[in-house]
Amino acid sequence: MASSSMSSRGSTSWTAKQNKDFERALAVFDKDTPDRWYNVAKAVGGKTEEEVKNHYELLVHDVKYIESGQVPFPNYRTTGGTSLNNDEKRMKNLKLH
Repeated sequence: MASSSMSSRGSTSWTAKQNKDFERALAVFDKDTPDRWYNVAKAVGGKTEEEVKNHYELLVHDVKYIESGQVPFPNYRTTGGTSLNNDEKRMKNLKLH
């Protein structure tokens, strides 16, 4: 999901529903899809092709920043089962493209 810091840098705000629709649309319309940004904008609703493309570029920037180790992991308390170490490992393997 696009971070809240992204919406402060963008020209328009995004609702939680639009962000979720955006995530789903990215899963359906990959980089090889013709008219990708048109289709993503249509799936999100209320956003232009340019707005969804900019939102994606900000998301990629944020993920690269996180993957570079420049964003510390939050200090969540665990409640059993999953340790923070496993979460850190999964986050390092997360790729958008």
